[in-house]
Amino acid sequence: MFKNPSFLLFIQKKCVPLRRKIKKIMQNEIPLIDCPIDYIFGEASGKVLNEYMRFPCKIKCGVYAFMAKGTARATVNITQYDFRENDLIHLAPNSFFLVHEFSEDAQLSYIIFSSSFLEKNAYSIRRPRLMATDACQIVNVTAEQAGIIANFSKLIEDAVNCTPTMLNSERMVHIYNLVHLVFQDYFVANNGAKIQPMDRKSEIYHEYSELVMKHYHEWHHVSEYASVMHITVPHLCSTIKQASTRTAGDLIVEAILTDAKAQLKLSISPIKEIAMSLGFENVAFFNRFFKTHTGVTPKAYRMTE
Repeated sequence: MFKNPSFLLFIQKKCVPLRRKIKKIMQNEIPLIDCPIDYIFGEASGKVLNEYMRFPCKIKCGVYAFMAKGTARATVNITQYDFRENDLIHLAPNSFFLVHEFSEDAQLSYIIFSSSFLEKNAYSIRRPRLMATDACQIVNVTAEQAGIIANFSKLIEDAVNCTPTMLNSERMVHIYNLVHLVFQDYFVANNGAKIQPMDRKSEIYHEYSELVMKHYHEWHHVSEYASVMHITVPHLCSTIKQASTRTAGDLIVEAILTDAKAQLKLSISPIKEIAMSLGFENVAFFNRFFKTHTGVTPKAYRMTE
């Protein structure tokens, strides 16, 4: 595939000093990783990925990857996943990510879209959405489908590397849509997921969801999102409830708790600093919030296996 090393070099620059701090038990921040340009195609071996990616981070970019060979184990947010040969993987933006191990024979190809690319094209990328809430979605494809994916990757490589290139950021919107739709079709066929038609209620739901993932650490009230979306709080709440069966407030709480749990498990940041990073000026209020929704204090949660 197209071997653009800039993403792995960016990862290396971030993680080498970070890994040293972890070894000294001094690390207390989870770095934020994004694609340095609009999009990157690449491939990497298990050996390389083990060197670059065994550290906790939060990814702002959207990632599609294909495990052509070997196995891997990673934690996304607070869930551990096992990946195997012919797994097609989607990692959603704003996910906490920690690789535990790639097998030495692992071969992974990937396409990464930066957060700025996704934000710039939010209105041109219109399509039905998967009724799925997991930050990591996996489908194990057949040998025939794996061959199609390999051929598609080769086609993209040729389109990128020809002179002049046949792909640019504007045209990559279509590639993104194609990649998403192919993944969606495979996911539905193999996992029994449902497709949500992109009607007005769905558009409001996804706009709200994206705003929550972007601002949950500073906006804790539904009214703040309704104001930005220029709709009333009652209309927003009823629409979210109809589109997802969850309340608008539930989505904010879930985002805050996911971030809090990931930081508690993946870092040694003081609880006070975690509370402040999530918009709680008072650590006591954060402790009450966390215990109300989980049944345990942040300290007790951190101490559990």
